Formats: sequence, structure tokens, C-alpha cells
Amino acid sequence: MNFDLAFSLVNGSVMPAWFLLIVFPHWSITKKLVHSMLYPLILGLVYTVGLGFAVFGGLGSPDGGFTSIPAVRALFSTDIGILVGWSHYLVFDLFVGAWEARDARRRGFNHWLLIPCLLCTFMFGPFGLLLYLLLRGLTRKGGGSLNEA
Repeated sequence: MNFDLAFSLVNGSVMPAWFLLIVFPHWSITKKLVHSMLYPLILGLVYTVGLGFAVFGGLGSPDGGFTSIPAVRALFSTDIGILVGWSHYLVFDLFVGAWEARDARRRGFNHWLLIPCLLCTFMFGPFGLLLYLLLRGLTRKGGGSLNEA
């Protein structure tokens, strides 16, 4: 398996979705591609297949695990481990970004304020979500509590 090619394909696959969320948020194609479960399903399948090869196909690190820093480091010490881990980040960051966009639209949140949040979610995951929630609260578009998310 060519892991460099797989990494490039997985990495590049999310670029159109982020572009649509940022530039064409109300377009019907954005709704059909990004706000459907298409991306999470496809990237989730890539993740699952990669995880299967890592765990059952002998491509993962035998020292990998979740109980210590060295064990987690071992998980990412192989090409399949990096591909699986990166797919994990990509699917969840995009899922959160799409949720931010839907939530912002529903609440009447200014799209120009949402763009930096989406960019930060794309690049820095949880920081972008935090930024969105803070701006949502500061603009009084967040309701009374975070429980209304």
C-alpha cells in the first residue's frame, strides 16, 4: 500500500468541503456534500479500514496503546498509524466545522465572523470550536448557556 498517496488523497479530500463551508455556505451543493453525512461516512470508512490493517493486518506497532505517552507515540510510529490518526482528526474537525456552520446559520450568526472560526477549526480543531463558542456568546447569538448547543 502506498501510504503517501493514501495520505495525500485523504488530506486533499476535505479541502473542497472546507472551501464550500467558507465561500459558499448557502449553496445547495454545500448542503448535499458537507452537511450530509457523506464526508464522515467516507473518512470513517478510511479510518476503519486503516485501523483494521493496523490492528489485524500486522501493519501497526505492537507496542501501541492508549495508556501512556510511549504507547501513544508507538501508535503514530508507523505510516498506517499516521494515516489512521490523521483521518481521525480530519473527520472530526470537518464534522465540528459543519456543525458550527449549521449552528451559526440557525442562530443568525454573521458569516464573516464565522470564517475565522472555521479556519481555526480546520487548522487547530478544538481552538476553532472554542473561538466559535466564545464569539457566539459575545455576539449574544448563543442563547443563555452552552447547554443550548
